[in-house]
Amino acid sequence: MTAALRRLDPPSLNQRLRAAPAMTRPLMLDIIDHACRRFPSRGRSERSARITRLVDAEAWTDAALALIELELPLWQVRRIAYDEGEWHCALSRERELPDWLDAAVEARHADLALALLSAFIEVQALAVEVSRPSVPTVRPAPDPLYQPVACENFS
Repeated sequence: MTAALRRLDPPSLNQRLRAAPAMTRPLMLDIIDHACRRFPSRGRSERSARITRLVDAEAWTDAALALIELELPLWQVRRIAYDEGEWHCALSRERELPDWLDAAVEARHADLALALLSAFIEVQALAVEVSRPSVPTVRPAPDPLYQPVACENFS
């Protein structure tokens, strides 16, 4: 198991987010500790200080949006909708594409901040699952004895 997988345990975080009736300070701090890679390494940068102030003020939705902006710079909020007592949130890398072409990550919850953070955790889990090699793959060189043969009969 890689260090990133040990640090981010998406199933338990997702279960805790789904089971939580509302956002709490300990839950937000736990998400920051376990799912955020850029937040602790930035030290006391402007963005992390802003997120800390938002958490202290219990502005959960703004803190969730700031975390998404900090941790997932290539992702954007595609859609936030309220339907039948639940918030539906979608994060996407290609926001300008039509819905049917986009591969957005969606989550829902009765609390807006928890819906945003559930989508955030899903994207973080996808990022961990997609392992990219550090060296790009290259096709092997063709066999030097390889010669194409034409098999056409023109008679």
